[in-house]
Amino acid sequence: MTTAQQPENQVQQANTVADLVADIQALTTEIQELYCLDEIPWVVGYSGGKDSTAILQLVWNAIAALPDVKRTKTIYVITTDTLVENPIVATWVRNSLKQMKSEAQTQGLPFEPHLLQPEFKETFWVGLIGKGYPAPKGKFRWCTERLKINPSNRFIRDVIRASGEAIVVLGTRKAESTKRASRMRKLEAQRVRDRLSPNMNLPNSLVYSPIEDWQNDEVWIYLMQWENPWGYSNKDLFTMYRGASADNECPLVVDTSTPSCGSSRFGCWVCTLVSQDKSLAAMIQNDEEKDWMQPLLDFRKELDSEETRDKRDFRRRNGGVQLYERNLEDGTSIEPIPGPFIKEAREEWLRKLLTVEKQIRQTAPENMRDITLITLEEMSEIRRIWLEERHEFDDSLPRIYQEVTGEEFQDPRPGADLSLLGRDEWIVLEEICEGDAMHLELMAKLLDTERQYRKKTRRVGIYETLEKCFNTSSRSPEDAIKNARLKRELSEAVSQGDVAKVKQMTLGDVAAINEVDECESESDEQVTWASMKFKNEKNRIIEDRSQQTT
Repeated sequence: MTTAQQPENQVQQANTVADLVADIQALTTEIQELYCLDEIPWVVGYSGGKDSTAILQLVWNAIAALPDVKRTKTIYVITTDTLVENPIVATWVRNSLKQMKSEAQTQGLPFEPHLLQPEFKETFWVGLIGKGYPAPKGKFRWCTERLKINPSNRFIRDVIRASGEAIVVLGTRKAESTKRASRMRKLEAQRVRDRLSPNMNLPNSLVYSPIEDWQNDEVWIYLMQWENPWGYSNKDLFTMYRGASADNECPLVVDTSTPSCGSSRFGCWVCTLVSQDKSLAAMIQNDEEKDWMQPLLDFRKELDSEETRDKRDFRRRNGGVQLYERNLEDGTSIEPIPGPFIKEAREEWLRKLLTVEKQIRQTAPENMRDITLITLEEMSEIRRIWLEERHEFDDSLPRIYQEVTGEEFQDPRPGADLSLLGRDEWIVLEEICEGDAMHLELMAKLLDTERQYRKKTRRVGIYETLEKCFNTSSRSPEDAIKNARLKRELSEAVSQGDVAKVKQMTLGDVAAINEVDECESESDEQVTWASMKFKNEKNRIIEDRSQQTT
């Protein structure tokens, strides 16, 4: 039979069904021996896909064949729900885990399924809508660790803490990609025995990969010809993969001329790390009954927009301006690195997401009508970030929620609705600031900082916090960017040893600062805390640059 696509520059090896049967028998014996060798607990990674289903099926059948007296060690089956999974796959996995738990109890097997989720402070929507992170890209891949790695690592660490060690069983295969194959081969030199490698991320744990040398076709033949032991349908899994293929074909391989199925990959429906969500698009294209998911695809395309500068701050989250060299058609330009989404953009993302959720709840099949795209706990954390970290005390989240859903927002966080400042005060402040966004931001930060410290018995640190407000929000965008450019030019001149340019820039700064100081000191009544703060900061910059020059 033909094998699935191999890593680049590798020769495909043709195996027969008899070879696969012999390999399964050998792996069954190996699994049984390794399981009975010690008291180290096992953790099987299960995503509901073909590879993890095959590995769990192998382990399940091998353990089921052991005598009762030898089935004493718990085998944890863990699945991580990122809360933004493909809805079809997420439902499939949840139902599979329920069936698995029931069958393990019925058959008297030591399998213990666990559905893991990221902490609500680390979810995708808290990052994007709450903190304003842009959609993940290759250079800013902030989602994978928070959504996938951390939940499973926390569980495995707990197992290691309780037992001292753990063996993590994975369905990783060399045929998945050239990068995966290269990484697995590097670890082979450190193996303690066949297919048992050290876990480089978690001390006191090993990774066991029984099907590492299998090809896609072998995985599918095994799933189709060996019955699922916990009573789930592998044929339905096959159909799901076929529906996620662009041509709606996923044939069972019978000879070297038959194309292989298995290139479909399921993941987060919001994923912008790939050029397009081919599996979700194919599902919608191949099945009219899945048209209800089209709003998800449209929303994801909007997230993946190449140009979002008009929706993002000119500063980073810490309030600083960081410049970079941007390539343009007619040359290069030194520009600030776009920061998090601004208030209006974050509010709009929330409104659109709630609208999509409402829409698909009305159009989805009966068994999917309870779909949740964003949880109350996530919205509560987003609300907390907007109020306490961004000082946006107009508290717009409950209002947006009610406008879209028609229901009152029930915040699960105790005391969340108790506040001295609210929408009315925000409107008054907007009128006072007369459209000056930076002035509004500064005043809101100062007022809300005072409110936060008002509740404390000791107000230690309030001056430092107020000073931080001025540091990050007192300059106009133009002045802040100009100052960042000046610092960049001065830094480059210093690094290049250009003493003349350093002196010229420093003297120019002194003249400009003195001019501003003279204007500010015309009337003592006009000298505010902000202007005093600026003078101190300017004097510090002059002193630092003078020291660099000398």
